[in-house]
Amino acid sequence: MATASVAFKSREDHRKQMELEEARKAGLAPAEVDEDGKEINPHIPQYMSSAPWYLNAERPSLKHQRKWKSDPNYTKSWYDRGARIYQADNYRKGACENCGAMTHDAKLCIDRPRKVGAKWTGKNIAPDEKIETFELDYDGKRDRWNGYDAACYAYVIERYEARDESRKKYLKEQQLKKLEEKNGNRIGEDGVSDEDDNADDLTVDEAKVEESKQMDFAKVEKRVRTTGGGSTGTVRNLRIREDTAKYLLNLDVNSAHYDPKTRSMRDDPLPDTDSNEKFYAGDNRNRVSGQALEFKQLNIHAWEAFDKGHDVHMQAAPSQAELLHKNYKVNKEKLKSEANDSIMKKYGNAATEEQLPRELLLGQCERAVEYDRGGRIIKGQEQVLPRSKYEEDVHINNHTGVWGSWWKDRQWGYRCCKQIIRNSYCTGAAGIEAAEAAADRTRA
Repeated sequence: MATASVAFKSREDHRKQMELEEARKAGLAPAEVDEDGKEINPHIPQYMSSAPWYLNAERPSLKHQRKWKSDPNYTKSWYDRGARIYQADNYRKGACENCGAMTHDAKLCIDRPRKVGAKWTGKNIAPDEKIETFELDYDGKRDRWNGYDAACYAYVIERYEARDESRKKYLKEQQLKKLEEKNGNRIGEDGVSDEDDNADDLTVDEAKVEESKQMDFAKVEKRVRTTGGGSTGTVRNLRIREDTAKYLLNLDVNSAHYDPKTRSMRDDPLPDTDSNEKFYAGDNRNRVSGQALEFKQLNIHAWEAFDKGHDVHMQAAPSQAELLHKNYKVNKEKLKSEANDSIMKKYGNAATEEQLPRELLLGQCERAVEYDRGGRIIKGQEQVLPRSKYEEDVHINNHTGVWGSWWKDRQWGYRCCKQIIRNSYCTGAAGIEAAEAAADRTRA
């Protein structure tokens, strides 16, 4: 029973209360109703239905089991990224000196630094950013997908659908091309045919392609038990009976090992024989020649691409892995050629007979600056060093140097007075002399 609070009851009242609870559990008495008019399940344990004493509950209720501390001000919304609220026509006092927005200053401005800021031109005032503050609840603070737009995933779906469509189209074109070649060979043997017949044949070929696709799904291959172990759809490792068996090529017991279970001989049974005279050089010869080597490189490339985060699998999507490998080789050759061209363009080629320009050899330019004996500029303009948007050469406490312009005993200080306390007042040459005299007395 959902009691309001734990109060003292006599033995008779406690007995009546227990009888009433048993009757409610048996369905002989109506269930207890809370303050909202909802029935309370009589089978709820007392430790769950009893309200804590500090809630001062007057009537039976299960409100203390619900989320009664929820704050209506909590939200799970997110910032409106890139939103603008107002764009002024003229510069306002206190706005950013670079772009003219009121929501930040010049140090925090992320726009391109202008040659003349909006404070002085009064033109192209940037709009103010929308600044929001949220009071997130417990779930909102820990929601890793808060602010994610589910519509962004539509781009991923479109990309995969486009890839599947292009793959189907490519396979259909390849099958049609094979059928056209087959029909062309047949026409060349039978004679010249009409254009209408060719069109009809092409239509029939397209229908055959569609039928073959549908038949592949219902195709069931016979499972054959082989001596190599396991079941397979094809009978493998069978030799022509007229050929000499591998184990009969060399009867020496110390020659290449032959495995009768897999019918394989990895080493060369006749290593001293001329390669032009023997037709079998071991199974390992096939692994390092022909398309086997290319297939091995393709597998290695698929593994490395998967480790780097690409969604590629050699067994699940072999066509995709092969196409990716081909693109990789093309891009690799292209990058290598571009690197060679850029190096040749930048440093030149010593093998050619072209002479380097005079300006590049002597480091000359058309900008001329004339100085006097004192080092002052008489004619021309000295090259100006670029300045950052942060304050430079700002001296405090009467210092003539900046903090960090002096270093001694693994400590930074001021060069003007050689003090290592950052907020100290500059004492000048007198402070340096006093410090040196104190050091001499300490050493003495």
